[in-house]
Amino acid sequence: MVKTVFAKTVKETVSAAKDIGYPLVMKVASPQISNKSDIGGIRFPFQNASDVKAAYQDITESISKKMPYAFLEGVHLQPMLSGGREIIIGIVYDPTFGPMLMFGLGGIYVEILKDVQFAITPVDEREAREIITGIKTYPLLTGIRGVKPSDIGALVDTILRVSKLVCDFPEIEEFEINL
Repeated sequence: MVKTVFAKTVKETVSAAKDIGYPLVMKVASPQISNKSDIGGIRFPFQNASDVKAAYQDITESISKKMPYAFLEGVHLQPMLSGGREIIIGIVYDPTFGPMLMFGLGGIYVEILKDVQFAITPVDEREAREIITGIKTYPLLTGIRGVKPSDIGALVDTILRVSKLVCDFPEIEEFEINL
């Protein structure tokens, strides 16, 4: 997991940025905002404190205008990473089948291509591997064209843990994790 620091004020944000180091990413923290990039709630990269301060002020003002009903808790700061693939793992509750596990590549792959696989929980290791290899964009996880392959074993383990979590806590009806 990438180090994440939560900050409520511009002063806390500048201090956290110094602790994390540059370059870094800033993401708005609000329970009403799920797709942060769609409304300008993600900014990067930052190289210094003045960039961070300006972005904090710009994000909070912009969100207040675009979504005045949204409660702004603050921002999350994370080191800027490069390479790798963003994935999404989630749970949705189906009235017939109960908790359904969802897996796919994240970002534009899930939003535009809708390239996800679903499985009824609980899933075993074979099913976890099948939903991973079942997405159209699976070749991107294998390391094509000189890109380092993803750790499929770690993805399987994560899927199995999420499956167990929702089976152990049936009150969980919906969530998603973007890794």
